[in-house]
Amino acid sequence: MGMDVFQDALILVDVQNDFCPPSPGKEGSPGGALAVQEGDRVIGPINDLSRWFAEQGGTVVATQDWHPAGHISFASSHHGRKAYQELTLPDGSTQVLWPEHCVQGSWGADFHVDLDPRPIRFIVRKGWRRTLDSYSTFFENDRRTTTGLDRLLKGLGIGRVFIAGLATDYCVLYSALDARALGFQTVVLQDAVRGVDVPPGSVDQAWDRLRKAGVLISDTRSIR
Repeated sequence: MGMDVFQDALILVDVQNDFCPPSPGKEGSPGGALAVQEGDRVIGPINDLSRWFAEQGGTVVATQDWHPAGHISFASSHHGRKAYQELTLPDGSTQVLWPEHCVQGSWGADFHVDLDPRPIRFIVRKGWRRTLDSYSTFFENDRRTTTGLDRLLKGLGIGRVFIAGLATDYCVLYSALDARALGFQTVVLQDAVRGVDVPPGSVDQAWDRLRKAGVLISDTRSIR
């Protein structure tokens, strides 16, 4: 895969405490409220690639879920509802209800302690409106409200994006689909993503959707 990192961006999606399990070998390490199985396994490949990427002059962007208390995506915000149930919102869209996670300013919303922040050039926060969730790093879930990432990347002359992080079947999936639709050549790094698989089978479906949309699948070792 040819590399000209001056026209490439590496997008690190939601590598936050609430999406990671307890750190192995670290006694007393808490797990996140919405921990993705093996979510912490993405950090090693991400750190290696992001350091190299920055050294070569590429742009590294990290995103954060950044929800207010009482966010619409929280099961606790809907009387009688439980986590992982689906709810039809007034606009007709379907919302998966999640445990409370990535609340603004909380430990769970922080980047994972093992993620190296030094290569990160920009941070984009999403889902900060109380009545609007955001899976994609480009658009909130109303599919109209932008996060500003598209304009940022195009303003920097970026033509290709590499995507890593959490979770494969939600924020990684929608970010990659939107990147492709916005005209970016888009690559998902399969060794640096993990899925929540809610409902079961959603990770396999995500990979199918990515391939059908023309998203390339690679890994962090193949692009250096």
